[in-house]
Amino acid sequence: MEYRVLGRTGLRVSAVALGCEGFMHRTAGEVKDSFDFAASNGINFVDIYSSNPELRSNIGAALEGRREDFIIQGHLCTVWEDGQYLRTRDPEKTAASFAAQLKQLRTDHLDIGMIHYVDAEDDFHAVFDGEIIRFARRLKAEGKIRHIGLSSHNPVVARMAVETGLVDVLMFSINPCYDLQPAGDDVEALWAPESYAEAKHNIDPDRERLYELCERTGVGIDVMKVYGGGDLLSGENSPFGRPLTPVRCIEYALTRPGVAAVMVGCKDRAEIRAALDWCDASAAQRDYASVMAGMEKFTWKGHCMYCGHCAPCSAGIDIASVNKFYNLAAAKDEIPETVREHYRVLAHHASECVGCGNCETRCPFGVEIVSAMQRAAERFGY
Repeated sequence: MEYRVLGRTGLRVSAVALGCEGFMHRTAGEVKDSFDFAASNGINFVDIYSSNPELRSNIGAALEGRREDFIIQGHLCTVWEDGQYLRTRDPEKTAASFAAQLKQLRTDHLDIGMIHYVDAEDDFHAVFDGEIIRFARRLKAEGKIRHIGLSSHNPVVARMAVETGLVDVLMFSINPCYDLQPAGDDVEALWAPESYAEAKHNIDPDRERLYELCERTGVGIDVMKVYGGGDLLSGENSPFGRPLTPVRCIEYALTRPGVAAVMVGCKDRAEIRAALDWCDASAAQRDYASVMAGMEKFTWKGHCMYCGHCAPCSAGIDIASVNKFYNLAAAKDEIPETVREHYRVLAHHASECVGCGNCETRCPFGVEIVSAMQRAAERFGY
C-alpha cells in the first residue's frame, strides 16, 4: 500500500481508501469481514456518509478495539428520517445526528468532519454564512472533529470553500469523464448521456484550477465517483465507448494535483480486491492514456495529462512532475514555497533538457514538451 499525506492535516492515509455506502444492508459479520480484509491489506482511511443507524452501528462494531488503526471521515448534515437518508442544514438536526454518529461508531471523535454535499452557490452561502460552519468550527475546537472537510461535485463552489481557508479536506468527484464537464450545481448532469452527446476537448479549466489550488494551499483531496457510478468500467455505458479498469480509474485520479486518496465504494471483498490491484499493478496496467488517446470525439490534444508516456527522458528529467509543478506555479505572481521546494528536490530540472524531442514522439496527447521545459526553466530559474 502507498500512503500519502492528506494535505495540511498531516494524516498519512492509504492511497486506496474505503467508501462504506456499499455495506448497506450487509450483516454486522459481513461488514466486519470487509473491514478485516481492508485492514490486512493496508487500508486505513474510510468514509462514512450515510446516516443509516444500522450501517453506522455495524461499522462501529467492526472498529471495536482498533479505532486508532483507522482515519475516519464522517459527514455532518446527514440525518435519518422516515427510514431514509436526508441532507439537512438544520443546526439542531445536524447536532443530534452528529452525536448519534459518534455513539454508533463507538468513538469520541472523527478525524475529518465532512460538511455534506455543497454544490450550489446559494447553499454554499447558507453553510458558510450561517450556523453550520460555526457548528463545525465548534466541534473542531472541542476536539470532536480534528479537521473540517467539505464534499462537492461543483468545482466553482468547491473553490469558494477552499478559498475561505476553513476547509482542510475536499471530497470531490474525479474521473476522466467528469473532468470534461463544465461546472454546475446539477449533479445528475455529470453522468447524463446527453452531456456527452457533443465533442469535448480537454479538462474543464475550473476543475483543473481547483486541483491546483488545493495542491498549493495544502487542502487534501479524497476522491469519490472514481468509476463514474460504474459507467467507466463498461464499454457499453462509458461515454468513451471503451471501458477502463478499476486500476486505470484509480491511477487517473491519483495523478491529479492535490489528490491523496481515492474512496472506492465497495460492497464485498471482491470489489475491495479489484481496487487493491492498483497497489501491485504494472505501468502498463495503470496506463489510462492508452484508452483515452486517439479518440475523435474526446481529445486532450496539447494537454499534459501526467500519464508518464514521455519517459524515459534522455536527460533523466521527470517530465510529468516538472509540468505539474510549472502549472502549479504559473497561476501565481510568486512561486509558492512548497512548489518551489518540490521542484528543487527533483533529481533533474527543466534546464537540463537537451531538446532531443524523443519525449514528444511518445506523448499520446501531442504536448510540445521541449517548449514546456523551456518555460519551466525560465519560471523556476533552472
